[in-house]
Amino acid sequence: MSHVGAPRGRTCSRGPRSRTLRSAVLLTTGVLAVSVLSGCSSGEEESGARAAAPDIAPAARAKVADGGTLRWAVEAMPTTLNAFQADADATTARIAQAVLPSLFTLDDRGRPQRNPDYLESAEIVEREPKQVVLYKLNQQAVWTDGREIGASDFVAQWRALSGKNSAYWTARNAGYERIEKIERGASDLEVRVTFNRRYADWRALFSPLYPKDVMGTPAAFNDGARTQLKSSAGPFQFQGIDTASGTATLVRNPRWWGQPAKLDSIVLSAVPHAGRATALARGTVHLAEIDRATADRIALAVRESDPAHGQPLTHGPGADVTPSAALKSWALAYGSDPAKARLFQAARQRNQQAIAAYAAEQKALRGFVVRKSLEPAYTQLAMNGESGPLSDERVRRAVARALNRQELAETVLKPLGLPAQPVGSHLALAGQPAYADSSGALGSQDTEEAQALLADAGWTRGGARKPAGPDAGPKRAGAEASAAAHKPGKDEKGDAPSSDGLYIVGDDKPSLDSPALDRPGIDRPGIGANSGPDGTHVLAPAPAAAAQGIALLRQAEAVGDTDADKGAPDRPKAHSAQSAQGGGVPGAYAPRGTAAPAPAAAAGPLGKDGESLTLRFVLPSGPGSESLRAVGEKISGMLDRVGISTEITKVPDESYFKDHIASGDYDLALYSWPATAYPATDGRPIFAKPQPAGDGSLLVEQNYTRVGTDHIDQLFDQAAAELDENAARELVKQADARIWAAAGSIPLYQRPQLVAARTDVVNAGAFGFATPRYEDIGFTQRPKK
Repeated sequence: MSHVGAPRGRTCSRGPRSRTLRSAVLLTTGVLAVSVLSGCSSGEEESGARAAAPDIAPAARAKVADGGTLRWAVEAMPTTLNAFQADADATTARIAQAVLPSLFTLDDRGRPQRNPDYLESAEIVEREPKQVVLYKLNQQAVWTDGREIGASDFVAQWRALSGKNSAYWTARNAGYERIEKIERGASDLEVRVTFNRRYADWRALFSPLYPKDVMGTPAAFNDGARTQLKSSAGPFQFQGIDTASGTATLVRNPRWWGQPAKLDSIVLSAVPHAGRATALARGTVHLAEIDRATADRIALAVRESDPAHGQPLTHGPGADVTPSAALKSWALAYGSDPAKARLFQAARQRNQQAIAAYAAEQKALRGFVVRKSLEPAYTQLAMNGESGPLSDERVRRAVARALNRQELAETVLKPLGLPAQPVGSHLALAGQPAYADSSGALGSQDTEEAQALLADAGWTRGGARKPAGPDAGPKRAGAEASAAAHKPGKDEKGDAPSSDGLYIVGDDKPSLDSPALDRPGIDRPGIGANSGPDGTHVLAPAPAAAAQGIALLRQAEAVGDTDADKGAPDRPKAHSAQSAQGGGVPGAYAPRGTAAPAPAAAAGPLGKDGESLTLRFVLPSGPGSESLRAVGEKISGMLDRVGISTEITKVPDESYFKDHIASGDYDLALYSWPATAYPATDGRPIFAKPQPAGDGSLLVEQNYTRVGTDHIDQLFDQAAAELDENAARELVKQADARIWAAAGSIPLYQRPQLVAARTDVVNAGAFGFATPRYEDIGFTQRPKK
């Protein structure tokens, strides 16, 4: 599951079927001092930062066989073929790339390049008094119905997407509302576009370009292109969708004027990620984005194909069955109890069938290779600044300063052999001209600075203590509450010196069956470390008999001979701010005569006004989200070290973004934004300051963190109107520095892109930034039918 946000630059219009995301609470933002942002980038030109190269098995066209059908896995069948509608998805975009004109495509560094199949030239011919762009079209460019691509198609698309007619149900791209008029030039092959406001990202317009019969009327726009495209103009044309089989078919376009497509057809098949290994093994798909687990399976399959391997499968169904368990299963299957024997025989048969099927799949997966690069998207930690502790900028900054972003990037990317560098920009990725590491506006990982920010915001040790009321006794949080609530009984004397002169603190005396005694990082009341007045750690002692037992337990664990851990499930990790700050091992001893430790609350969780500092961390629960959850657990541990507790809530993948991220039902969350070649246009709705709506709610556009400033909005507006590309990039970098300082979202790492491809598939795989050249994709040998 990708958990990528809605495409950048898409904002919801107010048509009958549009959807506007709102919030009932207004946002409060702090004022950013200019001094904080001065010199915040590295000071060197970052545009030379290298992007990860595409991994597509490039091959010259002469080495690509003519013909064949490529079966390509997608998430789902599209609900519309109109890429400018709110429910368009990744499959819609893939079809549009193959069958419709894109006037500009992206190279492997994410830079827009003129597409010569459609444009002979495109340039700004006038800047004053108004900006005018002149497009000169390829004279051979025609729609599949034989009509030339021309000014009428440009006009129809502009009118549909300008936002002036609410009858069009559109998630419109910004920029079209800046157009004043579109005219025919000196010939039918020239189109003059005049803007009423300058627009730096004019290359983003008219890609994809639809024929006027799709854009010409609201009815055609809203419903005419949902399931069919009567005319198109790409190397392929759309044939149709088979809902029964979950496939969409593209066939070679006989009217294509460019280099002919090598493939006869492309079949897009809806295959869930969990079923892609099986689909690849069965040959029902030849190309598929995969998760790390499937990539590992393919790597194992290739390794097992080596004759030197000579070993049975050590993974998959039945691989973890021990000899003793197998013997017991056999005994029960052929035992004296007929009913039980039948059950075990059936279970053994099912297991054997699963093992055989898995082994067959592994054998088939030897014919595939994993192609990998970095996806043009980054994963971020989002902080909901609408209300609660994270509405305070100091708390958001403390969260950011607690993170070791390098460690998080390495967690995901290093095992895959991909560059593991934290992302330094919200608006561009390494290799793009607009990229600069502006994270210095916020600062790097610093535990002491994070704690200082929290203290300045009023979150202190012991601050979670509830004030005493007239009808309630003292209520204290954490270890202090537990110790205070317990009264010494017949055999307990509270805090008192032991017979050997050591202090026994609290009521929770250690015992041999207490797993917490020898679990560093898990604290129990009265058994932990506290800081004395001189800053030294004072460790609470245990009775001598318990100490002897603890020593034996430790000695046994050292050789792996404790019964407590044999076959036991993993114990949950208790994040403790106390132990993270250098406390000792629970149950250890202090020297004779050491003073009793200070009250436990002094080292307890952070709190304010009787409430503990706990943030709700929402994560997806699906099988394809393991790496996201692993990153979430690491972040939780990092926050714990500065005194911030997290409550991890796992929700179904299908509701994760819509019901939690977009609706604001979270404190912390992980999700991704795709990269863009047009950050001034596409970044604005993501980071725009939320505005009050007429009904008193908050219009957030795509800013799901609800954090923004007027200055950020102004920088975006200036960048969008700046025709000098270098000046526009500098404004984008300034906006990014301000976004870092506001600390609503923290970019972590560029997402890995893993694609399984049959070994004879070329010019396809992990494309990275680059727009695929569909006409060049094919097989090294024409597949047998």
